[in-house]
Amino acid sequence: MDDLLVSSEAKDHTSEGYRHSQMAEETRSVEKNYEFDRALWNITATFSGEEKDNDKMRNSSFKNTGRPLCASTIILVPRLTILLDKTIAFIGDSLGRQQFQSLMCMVTSGEERPEIENVGWKYGLTKTLGAVRPDGWAYRFPHTNTTILYYWSATLCDLEPININDTFFTDFAMHLDRPPAFLKQYLHQFDVLILNTGHHWVRPKFRANRWVLHLNGKPIEGRHLVALRKVKKFAIYSIVRWVDSQMTWHPRLKTFFRTISPRHFFGGDWDTGGRCDNTTPLAGGNEVKQDESSDSIVGNAVKGTKVKILDITAISQLRDEGHISCKWVGDEIDDENCGKCDVKRLAKIIYIY
Repeated sequence: MDDLLVSSEAKDHTSEGYRHSQMAEETRSVEKNYEFDRALWNITATFSGEEKDNDKMRNSSFKNTGRPLCASTIILVPRLTILLDKTIAFIGDSLGRQQFQSLMCMVTSGEERPEIENVGWKYGLTKTLGAVRPDGWAYRFPHTNTTILYYWSATLCDLEPININDTFFTDFAMHLDRPPAFLKQYLHQFDVLILNTGHHWVRPKFRANRWVLHLNGKPIEGRHLVALRKVKKFAIYSIVRWVDSQMTWHPRLKTFFRTISPRHFFGGDWDTGGRCDNTTPLAGGNEVKQDESSDSIVGNAVKGTKVKILDITAISQLRDEGHISCKWVGDEIDDENCGKCDVKRLAKIIYIY
């Protein structure tokens, strides 16, 4: 009997210990989720829509942190906002994608979280047959019902194959006066929209992507003689006017147009011997005093509209050490090959951040 009592007590003690252990684990889980939710709640007021010189970046000072700025950390402003039940959409080129990735990294602390849902399929963001990657990604955070998504649109123009029966080899009509079809389809689901375009408005990109300029549904005559800067300006004004017109029907929507990221090469461009190898933060100064945006096209396009400018050009210029470049060990800068290296060559490269 004593043995049975001892055994029973030991068993109860073990059960009790298990319950305490389980409760402790559940508490840790709740705390972890709370910390995660708090991180989401403490993302920046760039998404709050409050105007505080939001159209200007002047007399701004930045401490020398010794760390490069990423796309999301440079948009911090004093007031915080709650992202509860919100959908944040980044639409643009690779710079927009990097901003999306940076925000995702901030709210997840860079950790894999099984509770985060991949909801790309809800937006048609799935990898098609033969594609290298999908046209974008979308993730939902169930604890706050927050969705963060990115959609690739390098020019913010609607693209459609000219020959729908041969989508692999066909040219693509770039409609300068039409927003991307994705944006038209899902705009009503967005609470925050961040647009950007810039570095793809060059002839090599147009040739490589087989883009053919269209206006009013027809090809532009003499399009090869058209200055792309003027075409880019027209497209940006067009998308801003369209979004502005839609915001009347979507009063909760807050839209930002991010300005172009500066090139930090000196002594030439990336393919003409230019260098981008500064490693000293704020070597060229720590203030932005100008009243107007360095990206005059976007700055002028948003004037008089409900679309706000997310002006990162001048402030990013101050942190040229944060611009990724690559260097051969013991050799000169070789930016032309940066990002195009095979495995053997990649092992010889040092990345400077």
